[in-house]
Amino acid sequence: MKFFKIDKYPYKRKRASLKKHYALVGIGGNIGDNLRRFQKLFYYLQKDKRVDVLQTSLILKNPPFGYLNQDDFYNAVILIKTDLTPVSLLKFMQKTEKLFKRRRCFKNSPRTLDLDIIFYDKITLMKPFLQIPHKKWHERVSVVLPSMSLDLRKGFILKYYKKNIKGAYETSIFHG
Repeated sequence: MKFFKIDKYPYKRKRASLKKHYALVGIGGNIGDNLRRFQKLFYYLQKDKRVDVLQTSLILKNPPFGYLNQDDFYNAVILIKTDLTPVSLLKFMQKTEKLFKRRRCFKNSPRTLDLDIIFYDKITLMKPFLQIPHKKWHERVSVVLPSMSLDLRKGFILKYYKKNIKGAYETSIFHG
């Protein structure tokens, strides 16, 4: 595992956002030039009026899980504010994945871009197509380690989950 710093990763917005809801979005990919794609994603989200990018994490290069016969993944998290509902945010993320030419053939397969809603405010949501907090987020090195690089003092979500993020890190097999 290795962390990367590139333009806009990490990033902290200086201006306040007037949008209502906080969301933490996980990003990942392991096909093509992932670092360049993450930069393009940042600028795409920054220009879109539906979301305000508040923070981005460092980028973590880590081994795949599930299907192991594939390249390492690059992962990061992005803290946003939005006025979209959780379901509308999911649809927006899915359209963004398509715009970035997402390819994924089967569960845990190689992919160009994966966007997951990890947290949305302090809500718990269980739908067949959307679970918030994201299922097993606390077991995923690809979520916990990048989240540790965010400023946990800022953002309603991160204040709420700060203890859980640190606890997941401290009790996990990837600690130390």
